[in-house]
Amino acid sequence: MDAVSGLLTMPVVPWSVAGALLVVLIAVLLRGRKPSGAVDDAVLEAVYVMAKAPLELREGLDQAAADKVAARLLQLLKCLAIGITDGAGTLLSWDGEANEHYADLVDPIGTSIRKHRREVVSHDKMPCNHRGTCRMRTAVIVPLIVEGQTEATLIVVGRTRGKRIVHMADAVARFVGTQLEAARLEETKHQLNQAEIKALRAQISPHFVYNALNTISSLIRTDPEEARELLQDFADFTRYCFRTEGTFTTLSDEMRNVDRYLTIESARYGSRLNVRLRIAPEVQSVVLPFLLIQPLVENAVKHGIANKPGGGTITVTAQDFGTEAEISVEDDGVGMDPALLDGMRDSRSSAHIGLTGINRRMSQVYKNRYSLMVETAPGAGMKVTMRVPKFVRGVRPDMLNFAAEVPAQSPRRGTARAGLPDVTPNAS
Repeated sequence: MDAVSGLLTMPVVPWSVAGALLVVLIAVLLRGRKPSGAVDDAVLEAVYVMAKAPLELREGLDQAAADKVAARLLQLLKCLAIGITDGAGTLLSWDGEANEHYADLVDPIGTSIRKHRREVVSHDKMPCNHRGTCRMRTAVIVPLIVEGQTEATLIVVGRTRGKRIVHMADAVARFVGTQLEAARLEETKHQLNQAEIKALRAQISPHFVYNALNTISSLIRTDPEEARELLQDFADFTRYCFRTEGTFTTLSDEMRNVDRYLTIESARYGSRLNVRLRIAPEVQSVVLPFLLIQPLVENAVKHGIANKPGGGTITVTAQDFGTEAEISVEDDGVGMDPALLDGMRDSRSSAHIGLTGINRRMSQVYKNRYSLMVETAPGAGMKVTMRVPKFVRGVRPDMLNFAAEVPAQSPRRGTARAGLPDVTPNAS
């Protein structure tokens, strides 16, 4: 019986051990497949959800943006509450429970802002009238630092103590801080665009203003009707150029302004300046950066035709090119050495700032996909060509109402206005 009993019991021990080992192995495998902790879960879910949502902070941090971010983070972190203050410690948003404890966090928030460091506050160290029922255990205050300055603070109120809530707050604060940095870059980009436009407006030479007014005054006695029309063109030209709002415009509005400029210069130069405008109807609604073409035309007049004995012709063409519009400004003036083009593109001299500014602005708007193409040779004139896409996300014609605000005018005697297909006004 002992022998038989031994035979029956011997296999049982290894199988029980194997079963226990199998359970342990499955547990290890499942634990290995599980994310390392709540930090990873929070970060991955935050990245996924926030990537799908619009960037609330793209336009900067205000109360409306803070409310959206706080609600989103409360849902993601599943904590007790989320608070956001500005860089001075003023509360912008609080979403969740325990809002009565914000007053107890004012001093730690100030310390976090001044010392640029995280502050962790335990509920045990706070006065609380509902200590038995209050679910708050820890508040983590993290400064959101952008370019060395605290732009805001993020407050994460948790139901538990320990390092987990601290790590969650740090991870999410880094993510929100990245959005604040993106907002700062967006603001810097906008300021740069405005500075470029101001620089272009500043290029309207006092000599041009003086010469235009001098030309108009000389016609008052001999041809008052022509003087009146030129004065209206000059007023509309300056009104368009010095318009304070608007980064983009339509090709038709830009070409109207080019026509005003050339009309004034034609009156000054007389038969020395001939003008041809060829604008295809299908590209007139294309949106492009404000004052993109006029500086090229001005360069052609000042550096191409004005320096050529006997003058010459400027031809401005805009035509359909599939998904793009092709625009060219060509003159048969003095031209230049092609070897000087590379230096001219990066030059900040006033003589060629038009090319420099246009290349830079096109690079900013179209993400380095479009630039100027220049053909020239000494004595052979110059042709500057650009292509712009017919549609770009985020590019809107925010100066579209300008044309409607300008009083309608009758065509000038012997010429046709810009904005019409294949226009060829020859100054006389």
